[in-house]
Amino acid sequence: MSSSQVPQQQQSVLERFVDKARLAAAQVSNVADIEAAIEYTLDLCGSRGACRIKVSGCDEPLSDSAEGLCLAKEEKIIAAPTLPAETYDLLSSRSRESGFSCIDSGLRSQLAGVDIGFTFADLGIAETGTIVLNCPNEELRLATMICEYHVCVVPTSRIVADAFVAEEQLLRYMGHGPNYTAFITGPSRTADIERVLAIGVHGPLELHLLLLED
Repeated sequence: MSSSQVPQQQQSVLERFVDKARLAAAQVSNVADIEAAIEYTLDLCGSRGACRIKVSGCDEPLSDSAEGLCLAKEEKIIAAPTLPAETYDLLSSRSRESGFSCIDSGLRSQLAGVDIGFTFADLGIAETGTIVLNCPNEELRLATMICEYHVCVVPTSRIVADAFVAEEQLLRYMGHGPNYTAFITGPSRTADIERVLAIGVHGPLELHLLLLED
């Protein structure tokens, strides 16, 4: 196999991954670097309404008569556990500048929901447009499940044609039990209720995949 054929084959795999991911309703974009991925995440957080409202200054439940006595404001949270320290520090700093909170732990106390879950994919599977996250860390599992919008950086070198190609890597993940390996294809969806498709009932409303050439 010539060296020129390898990039061409990888490009074909990448294109298939993008096509399949979009068919599953994921939103796919290219980013030049980590700073661009963080900028994308902050823009997304700013463009969406807060998933919960923080109310302060109320001794009684809100009512018409209590109008004006309470202060309500949006509280937006970005959850980014297990990031490299340098990346987390940059995201946390930029989040504060934008008026958002950024956390990397304590997700059990945020089960009412966080706005953005920011993660890195360990693998991408082109056959189905699936991302794979090795999640031995509970904070990471929660971040991907209780967020309204999941933003995942996918290094292009980690995208493979199918699960058979990734078998060796997957076996390594699963060989250290108890463990948890997440296969995520598109946003959360279910048709349990009267067979009507609903998006975001059991997880994120949107999945944003940021392709990073590494």
